[in-house]
Amino acid sequence: MDGRDWKRFLLPYEQAVEELKVKFKTLRGELKSREEYAPIEFVTGRVKKISSMLEKAKRLSVPMDQLESGIEDIAGIRIMCQFVEDINTLAEQIRERQDMTVLYEKDYINNKKPSGYRSYHIIIEYPVQTGLGMKRILAEIQIRTLAMNFWATIEHSLNYKYKEQLPDDVRARLSRAAEAAFILDQEMSNIRGEIVASQLMFEDNSNLVNRVLSNIQALYFYHRVREAAQFQLRFNEIWETEVGLSELAADLEAALSRAKKGDTN
Repeated sequence: MDGRDWKRFLLPYEQAVEELKVKFKTLRGELKSREEYAPIEFVTGRVKKISSMLEKAKRLSVPMDQLESGIEDIAGIRIMCQFVEDINTLAEQIRERQDMTVLYEKDYINNKKPSGYRSYHIIIEYPVQTGLGMKRILAEIQIRTLAMNFWATIEHSLNYKYKEQLPDDVRARLSRAAEAAFILDQEMSNIRGEIVASQLMFEDNSNLVNRVLSNIQALYFYHRVREAAQFQLRFNEIWETEVGLSELAADLEAALSRAKKGDTN
């Protein structure tokens, strides 16, 4: 083993993971703020542990001086989606991005591993601006459904326990569980339209409530205290049933418009 400074070696990868997490979380937030459907459920990331990196290098016969090009997942991002269809949508969005370059892709969804593992992997080249200048590093983006992620997490734990030598009965049960998870994904895809419509309806209602409460606060800002209090009472009355919320929102918009005009006169 060489005497390299591992902490310094991993710094660009740590920076890349943090930047990529922020970018994909921002993408999700942007779509939500535009009241559009977001294919991203949540995002995680990690830098490979030194021990895991060295074990993989040994398994793949990667020389120590070629770790940066021979180990593609030192920096890893994992993106969870609700539906299998979301994976394709997100993969296409990644291909179109200008801040990273897709090198190649590995489809373990249509071509599952013998263990039952399913996921979609994209290997990218990502530019990191370090204190010593720009450095291009390799990173892996894994995209999978929540069901796929649940199964993969369990499999990873069991492989760690049994040191990659799973007993036959455990391996068989895992394989059956993988198929059950995939059937669940297929069933969810069959009713995807209804699920998405329900979620968007919930989001719309939540956004409406936020807008109503923000506009009530805005009336206080314009010193329309009595008017704001009356709107707050109306909101309290309809909160349980949510009947009349749209009308309240419209009346508030009109009142706030009048308040703004009065404030500038």
